[in-house]
Amino acid sequence: MKCEEIRIDRYRVTMKGENMTEEQKSLMKYVDHTLLAQGATWKEIQQICDDAIRFGTASVCIPAARVAEAKAYCGDRMQICTVIGFPNGYSTTETKIFETKDALKNGADEIDMVINVGWVKEQRYDLVEEEIARLKEACGEKILKVIIETCLLTDEEKIRMCEVVTKAGADFIKTSTGFAGGGATFADVALFAAHVGPEVKIKAAGGISSFDDAAEFVRLGASRLGTSRLVRLAKEQ
Repeated sequence: MKCEEIRIDRYRVTMKGENMTEEQKSLMKYVDHTLLAQGATWKEIQQICDDAIRFGTASVCIPAARVAEAKAYCGDRMQICTVIGFPNGYSTTETKIFETKDALKNGADEIDMVINVGWVKEQRYDLVEEEIARLKEACGEKILKVIIETCLLTDEEKIRMCEVVTKAGADFIKTSTGFAGGGATFADVALFAAHVGPEVKIKAAGGISSFDDAAEFVRLGASRLGTSRLVRLAKEQ
């Protein structure tokens, strides 16, 4: 039996969250099912791809080195998201552009980039805006999400970043990497919703641990949720 036939047979025997409520099922459509641990193995990446397809998540968010394998494995069954300049954001702009183009060539459908937080602290917003705009140019029609690492910023800096992300033409503003000591908060998502432009969507990521919290983030304005815990909860049910 060919590899493709084996994969199809595996998908046929999975069931789509038969014990989940309708609200829980609907929340899965917002989830970027995420595995970005340094030691993530291909077997673990395969598992989150299988789970994402089973539960109907928006995408899988995985390390760039796994994009080509994951795209070949999933085909058109699941969107592949990866991270650029992750997790610290202080790579050069040219490095981030190379990473982005390489990821897209390998099959990435969505790009989550990390800003240079040091530039924000120095109020060099022109450099941040230029970098985001150049990565969006590299992405073309593919989705670009901008991680601003809210736990490291003041509210004033967050508001300025809402303006910068909007002006640069990115598709999403995203709260967190999950690697800097803090994650998404209700207050930050509400702040984003009040200050981003109408074309910019919001991704809450980091520390989303329950369906109730996920529902509240969506109510406040999030269009994506970066998490792995919701799928784990669904599997337990």
